Amino acid sequence: MLWQRVLSALVGIPLVVLAVWYGGIPLLGLTGLIVILGLREMDLMLTRLGLNPSLLLAVSGGLILIGGSYLYNDGYPGPTLTIILFLHLIATVALYPRYTLLDSAGTLMGTMYVGLLSYFYLLRTLPDGWIWVIFTLVGTWSCDTAAYFVGKTFGRRRIAPVLSPKKTVEGAIGGLGGSILIGLLFALIYPFLPMSKMLLLGLALGVAAEVGDLLESAFKRQAGVKDSSTLIPGHGGILDRIDSTLFTAPLVYYFIMLFIKDMR
Repeated sequence: MLWQRVLSALVGIPLVVLAVWYGGIPLLGLTGLIVILGLREMDLMLTRLGLNPSLLLAVSGGLILIGGSYLYNDGYPGPTLTIILFLHLIATVALYPRYTLLDSAGTLMGTMYVGLLSYFYLLRTLPDGWIWVIFTLVGTWSCDTAAYFVGKTFGRRRIAPVLSPKKTVEGAIGGLGGSILIGLLFALIYPFLPMSKMLLLGLALGVAAEVGDLLESAFKRQAGVKDSSTLIPGHGGILDRIDSTLFTAPLVYYFIMLFIKDMR
């Protein structure tokens, strides 16, 4: 219902904005909480696929990723990936046959997928990090919103009829236009940001947002569910809200590291 969506937004958006503004531990804590809730939803979907995932291992891996993001100041904590992989391999040996290779693979995939949200925190650690976090959020939301309204008004050709029958080519193009517009606006508001690179980043962000949305649709389609959960009234689950951000946050982070970080 519309009032549920509005109420959820009125509660959730200020919370996110405050965490982004303060950064540090508040943002790290919020990111960790969202990761844990997202991993729970992923665990439920994997279970519906006939697997026997380990929520304990998934949450442990997610917290290791979040903790590593805090401890490593020079970027994404690569060593944590080795630790998480070893935990899954050891569990596969120790718990076999109750916990099989397929169970381990599903749990590991879910952990790394939802754990991509750690880039949301890492963006804030960059110079002018709060700008980049807001850009990522606004760009992602603008892409989703523009795709919805353009697709609803002009949509004719289905872009992925098996995965998401309501999504159209016209809507996807509209979504790219929305994210490019945000890139343009940020370049105008912050003159130290190069216009050409912000337009390119806006385009890349739009592509990443739409791919992330389709990927979660694939998870839900295979699991036979409409929403990842009913946690957020009027919106579905945590994964339904962050599916695009799981792709856009890493993309923006590495784009900045490669092309923009030292330009101010």
